[in-house]
Amino acid sequence: MISNSSAARATEVLVRPFSLGSRTFRNRIAMAPMTREFSPGGVPGADVAEYYARRAAGGVGLIITEGTYIGHDSAGTSDRVPRFHGEDALTGWAGVADAVHRAGGAIVPQLWHVGMARTAGAPPVPDAPRVGPSGVPLNGTEPGQAMTPEDVDEVIAAFAAGAAAAEAHGFDGIELHGAHGYLIDQFLWAHTNRRTDAYGGDITSRTRFAAEIVAACRRAVSPDFPIIFRTSQWKMGNYQARLAESPQELETVLAPLAAAGVDAFHCSTRRYWLPEFEGSELNLAGWAKKLTGKPTISVGSVGLDNEFINAFQGERGGVQDIDGLLDRLERDEFDLVAVGRALLSDPDWAAKILSGRTDELKSFDAGALGTLY
Repeated sequence: MISNSSAARATEVLVRPFSLGSRTFRNRIAMAPMTREFSPGGVPGADVAEYYARRAAGGVGLIITEGTYIGHDSAGTSDRVPRFHGEDALTGWAGVADAVHRAGGAIVPQLWHVGMARTAGAPPVPDAPRVGPSGVPLNGTEPGQAMTPEDVDEVIAAFAAGAAAAEAHGFDGIELHGAHGYLIDQFLWAHTNRRTDAYGGDITSRTRFAAEIVAACRRAVSPDFPIIFRTSQWKMGNYQARLAESPQELETVLAPLAAAGVDAFHCSTRRYWLPEFEGSELNLAGWAKKLTGKPTISVGSVGLDNEFINAFQGERGGVQDIDGLLDRLERDEFDLVAVGRALLSDPDWAAKILSGRTDELKSFDAGALGTLY
């Protein structure tokens, strides 16, 4: 349970507005991106708009949408995950942004290419190949195709087109999905990047693809249009994986991205309270802010007492105190906190936290994954 003292502190710490680029978010609570597959044909409908608007009406300051496929044939692996290209999908997304704004929130789309995580023969383009920096899968699946220089250019251009479309259709920024072992992260990770050209080799060279995507997106939008970059050490199916074994290596990864135009880093961890490196209590978001000087978003089991993997396997979790989270926010270790599962079961989670009604909080129910509400 959340104590009365935590509830009182939360109303003061989390309610503070935060500015990023030309946008100001009304508080420090973001909704984390969560794939839901409720967009048949890749087009978000009125129900998707209502789903996000309900979280905004429930007090969330910044909505980060589920991953949305960029305009590249190999980007996706489901025809129910929304895309961020094509007139029909973009019209749907404009309706989502409008609904969130009318509910008082801000919203950014997460632009996504799954790379080697794609299932061969899967929609939305069944004939599209599985591609990655070296065609190396994250696990024991069949190898795919190594991206050619032309493939690299096409993907960079597709991310930039998505960024331009986001600004043109009323969004408040973008998030680039560079985490969890998807395409951008596959270039960053030595296990999946075996290239010997300018996009592979040492850790500095492996950041080039990501940095060029950031730079292309920055050129495609207004100078003050926020670009958020999501990063992680862990990968889907490999929770011990690490891009960086030290703060110095992490700086080598993040500094080129900051220089290319990233405004904030969204640092994905499974438990936000765990230190990232020995000798310091800073988590990944704390280190990213310290090393780059950029604002950061922290995420990982916020407000819950079990991990998301266990929860999705049916383990019901309770509500966890957030004193430690508030301590870190008060120390400016990071700037915003992203909430995922808690907002699935309880769309009013933010409003309850911000108004001190913590006795009304609901525990996470994995059954919430089966509905869009």
